[in-house]
Amino acid sequence: MKRISIFLCLLFFFAMILHAGAQSLYDIPADLTVPAVVNEKPQAGKRVRFTTPGWEKTNVYHALYLPPNRTEQSRLPVIVEFPGNGNYRNGRDVSDGTVDGCMLGYGLTAGENAIWICMPFVKEEQGELQNCETWWGSVEKTKQYCVETVRDACQRFGGDSQRVILAGFSRGSIACFYIGLHDDSIARLWAGFFCHSHLDGVYEKWGYAGADRVSALTRLKRLGTRPVWFSQEGNLDAAKHYLESTGLAGHFEIEPFPYPNHTAEWILRDLPIRQRARLWLKK
Repeated sequence: MKRISIFLCLLFFFAMILHAGAQSLYDIPADLTVPAVVNEKPQAGKRVRFTTPGWEKTNVYHALYLPPNRTEQSRLPVIVEFPGNGNYRNGRDVSDGTVDGCMLGYGLTAGENAIWICMPFVKEEQGELQNCETWWGSVEKTKQYCVETVRDACQRFGGDSQRVILAGFSRGSIACFYIGLHDDSIARLWAGFFCHSHLDGVYEKWGYAGADRVSALTRLKRLGTRPVWFSQEGNLDAAKHYLESTGLAGHFEIEPFPYPNHTAEWILRDLPIRQRARLWLKK
């Protein structure tokens, strides 16, 4: 037993050296692979392309993942995730803006014990409603599809309406407050928020309708005391100063991201920050 303990300590020590010496997130190998989206009926252990009832005549769809341990009697937590902006590439950091490209929900749970919904932004183009890969599209249609999809997942697939977390990376992280707290009807859905890279209200320069601080504060006041995880690469001062300036006593867990990469792929790697994120989710 003593030899085993020494061996495990050495493994941990060398793992810490590897992480400490990494200059890029991609120096750390992934230990999870996100399941591909397939055109099949919803079933345990599958991630499928799915359209919420009432939207079948549109081109709007989301990616629905039911965990392997899901049964007809299950009441499972739900993670709803908005994707980052499309058309983004900086070296190996890539975001295509699609629901297929989401990964936070899978990495937070390792694909177990939660329903995972990758939620689209919705736009109207040439008279057709479809998924929107850059910015918001139609805020009203996006909210409508989101609310109806969450309700359907809870009613039909055993989601627990009291344990629904809204998550997102980059554009999706901004959307946690911008879309998720846009009005009372959608704001009441969420038990908490998991945000990585950017927050609604921090930078007015984004230029979308309602990006100004006054509008953002109106949305943020709908947060109440619900918990928020916020992590980001680079300097966090702007986000901290903004949250402090609101005067709201929210439950914010703010985590500096230890790599320069603008990506959600960290959630697929065995990093200390992922361990802390999973503990936050369990709480």
